[in-house]
Amino acid sequence: MKPNRSGATGLQPRIIALLPRLRRFCEGLAGSPHDGDDLMQATVERALTRAHQFDEDSRLDSWMYRIAQNLHIDRGRSLKRRGTSVDLEHAEELTGDDGRQITEARSDLAAAQAVLRALPEDQRATFLLVVVEGLSYREAAEAMDVQIGTVMSRIARARQRIAEELAPREAAR
Repeated sequence: MKPNRSGATGLQPRIIALLPRLRRFCEGLAGSPHDGDDLMQATVERALTRAHQFDEDSRLDSWMYRIAQNLHIDRGRSLKRRGTSVDLEHAEELTGDDGRQITEARSDLAAAQAVLRALPEDQRATFLLVVVEGLSYREAAEAMDVQIGTVMSRIARARQRIAEELAPREAAR
């Protein structure tokens, strides 16, 4: 392990370059842009305050994704203890001339987001890293500190569940 001797200052430019990908990942975990931004901010703050713990021989994105996932899990536990629910209903704004197409697109997007949110936490995080962020199975395994076979099985189960949940919608068309 090669500790980060440059501290937060040395990591800042690399973290800034990672922000768009980190934002997508955090939004996917949290379920909404607002909550995703909050999670991303907390992740960056944690990374900067613990920059000395970063191993220069490892990947910064994997380290940041792991911080985000851990913070998200911690927040979920905190909300459960308080009995607070989080409003995760959010559909992206879509534009177009045909109101029916917009309504259908919003409905499809909301259904896909609901299925993604309903996945178990480990499957959702793995799915986001591989499918949304484009990480290889090996990179996702490193980011989540699991074996590649675990990533493969989580992706397979997530895809199967998504297909099962969305199939009735497609059949109804």
